[in-house]
Amino acid sequence: MILEERIDAFDQLGSIIRNISEEDLSNLCRRVENQNNWFSPPQTKNALNALLVFLNKESLKNWLSVYDLSPANDPKSVGVLMAGNIPAVGFHDLMCVLLTGHRACIKLSSSDQVLILWLIEKLVSIQPKFKSLISVEEMLKNKDAYIATGSDNSARYFEYYFGKYPNIIRKNRTSVGILDGTESKDDFSKLGSDIFQYYGLGCRNVSKIFVPNREILISFMDSIEDFSEIANNHKFFHNYEYNKSILLVNKEDHLDNGFLILQESKGLVSPISVLYYEVYQTTAELNELIKTVSDKIQCKLSRGGWFEDSLDFGQAQCPTLGDYADGIDTIAFLKSI
Repeated sequence: MILEERIDAFDQLGSIIRNISEEDLSNLCRRVENQNNWFSPPQTKNALNALLVFLNKESLKNWLSVYDLSPANDPKSVGVLMAGNIPAVGFHDLMCVLLTGHRACIKLSSSDQVLILWLIEKLVSIQPKFKSLISVEEMLKNKDAYIATGSDNSARYFEYYFGKYPNIIRKNRTSVGILDGTESKDDFSKLGSDIFQYYGLGCRNVSKIFVPNREILISFMDSIEDFSEIANNHKFFHNYEYNKSILLVNKEDHLDNGFLILQESKGLVSPISVLYYEVYQTTAELNELIKTVSDKIQCKLSRGGWFEDSLDFGQAQCPTLGDYADGIDTIAFLKSI
């Protein structure tokens, strides 16, 4: 298969998603949710809409134009251990492997099987040549290279088993919001989407904010009331009640609006339904605070992107094709094996 054929197949996959009937979409969302209650229909639709941003010929060609993707004379078998924290999160790795002409040997996360398998089924129906290039396996042994995504603990396991092969091994990451006190209600609302989309389960979700003073927290909490429906998800609300009870029993200071808890902490990754905050005094101090945890940050968000290398609020879950997880260029890696 030449590159043009592969790009065309992913472009057509975008068309299928774009033109899916309401009935078929509803049935798909129901199947996804039945397998994982965190993946509610709105979240599955969010994930599919996110795929549409780059499943088009122009975006794919622009992305790949900076690489020399001449036909692979010796396609490699690439083991891909997929994450399952948000719907279809492993699809980008699958696409990268196939676009570079290699064979994708994937181990699905137990949390995200229905949607990934649906996407593969549609892709193969568009381009049957992909059938021999995609295999779903339980044990990824003796592959030529590996791409694995998991927690810091699982990363140690991956290093042990896959360290002698070419690999990308990703660890825990999260995202942070940076406030300077000039934010409007609309800014806070956009930040709310960065916090609550996918129930805060993604590495691009904001789990901590840096603030110039505590007074700003009241305005923030008042401005995100529109997200209160998130508590209708019983798993999210269970986490909220559990974390609230722990703080109350331990008599720890916190703010609570009925669906989100704000807790001051030096930590970075907060529990579901909890948002950590840390107060800074000067810009220099803020820069130093960010620098000390930079290797754990996937995205930085600030009003209008004023902070260096940050995105505007509301853009956390809008990655481009070249926004690689952990900042590691997947295409360049796959070209090198």
